[in-house]
Amino acid sequence: MDPNTAWFAVAGGLAAVAFAVVLIFLVLNKPAGNESMRQIAAAIQEGAAAYLNRQYMVIAIIGVVIAVVIGFLINWKTAGLYIVGAVLSAVAGYVGMNIAVRANVRTAEAARGGVNAALQVAFRGGAVTGFMVVGLGLLGVSAAYLVFKDPAGGSRLRREPGLGLRPTGRWHLHQSR
Repeated sequence: MDPNTAWFAVAGGLAAVAFAVVLIFLVLNKPAGNESMRQIAAAIQEGAAAYLNRQYMVIAIIGVVIAVVIGFLINWKTAGLYIVGAVLSAVAGYVGMNIAVRANVRTAEAARGGVNAALQVAFRGGAVTGFMVVGLGLLGVSAAYLVFKDPAGGSRLRREPGLGLRPTGRWHLHQSR
């Protein structure tokens, strides 16, 4: 792929993240309901944050172990890119969960004005996760390509005309003819 083409992916990633930020502001600018609703929402937010923090701690430990295995078995560039992808995914998940929980109380409050108002808040709150996943994923992949200019992602296999995939490193695979 032409590196100039990768800049379109960067632009798409930035646009997706920017749109997610717009959606966040649209959701958070909605009223959060009465005092009772806000108290319940605060308890749910606290529980969701505790859950995510605990989950991400366990996943981080497992992720580091997997990164080390990837580093030894494949290469350290691939291990580093694995960690970058995992961090970007975690950021998307954390932002998405945070906004989804905050959107819940605002959706309930908006439902007082009708189904249409409630659905707008709910869909916007849920769309944040999707746009963050897509945007950060595009940014991560395109940045890796632009930095390393290696579409194989550090793979030891390289496509050669007429030969198919052929090993170029310490992997000992047969040539296809």
